[in-house]
Amino acid sequence: MTAGHFIFIPFVLLVGLVIGWILGSRAARDAYAAELKRREERSKK
Repeated sequence: MTAGHFIFIPFVLLVGLVIGWILGSRAARDAYAAELKRREERSKK
């Protein structure tokens, strides 16, 4: 392994964590909004 791997591999892992964090938080927010909408629909009936 060259010295570049000691910079490149952690950088790629960090980028993956950031992308996963963003996509995961967006999915959680959408799921929470959908649940609230479902509860609101049930309470109207």
